[in-house]
Amino acid sequence: MTPSPPSPTSPPTLLVIAKEPRPGRVKTRLTPPFTPEQAAALAEAALADTLHAVAAAPAARRVLVLDGRPGPWLPPGFEVVPQCAGGLDERLAAAFAQCRGPALLIGMDTPQVTPALLTVDLDDCDAYLGLAEDGGFWALGLAAPDPALVRGVPMSTARTGAVQRDRLLRAGLRVRALPPLRDVDTAADARAVAAAAPGSRFAAEFGRLTTGSGTDRPDRYRPDPDRPDPVAPADRRPARAAAAPRSVRGDAR
Repeated sequence: MTPSPPSPTSPPTLLVIAKEPRPGRVKTRLTPPFTPEQAAALAEAALADTLHAVAAAPAARRVLVLDGRPGPWLPPGFEVVPQCAGGLDERLAAAFAQCRGPALLIGMDTPQVTPALLTVDLDDCDAYLGLAEDGGFWALGLAAPDPALVRGVPMSTARTGAVQRDRLLRAGLRVRALPPLRDVDTAADARAVAAAAPGSRFAAEFGRLTTGSGTDRPDRYRPDPDRPDPVAPADRRPARAAAAPRSVRGDAR
């Protein structure tokens, strides 16, 4: 039996930055093939999966940094604070600025995240960084949250994760890497993530939309030919086991 990961000595604040899942405001790159309403349903399922993983992970506080209003998808035990104005880097910086101790921030685009992946120990390193397969990052943890470590990092580019990592290292921080995850941005992403997390709310919603009938099914759904799908319909392989965090550089400063 695989042992459970050790709990951190001082659990961090867990921050989730998210948009209210309203049609036309979230997951617009899913349309087409999905309609705005279907894209919003997938976004809501992804957000619910993310929040329930956070709820099951050790945390000093659980904070939803929200653009919009909370809905029935929000489990108990969360503080809800509004996002500030500005670019994504400014909004991430403002989220960290509210924390007075270690904090780990994630988005709503990785519904395959698990409580084990969110169980980090920021007592013996300065930062955690989880890179996304598209070049961004899905998680950023800071032992001493400093908004300047995020502010000014170009967001939504193929080098966002690399630039963020370089920013941390140039600040002299001891950085540990979380396993890379795939963000849900396109229909091909959605299909791959649903296959990787078959028991998730996201997978159930994706299955309902792509195997249903009438308006529930996006008939034009096709895998993205420029982004090969790692899981074919007849090859329902189990998701790759999450690797233990590794050091980006040695723990010595």
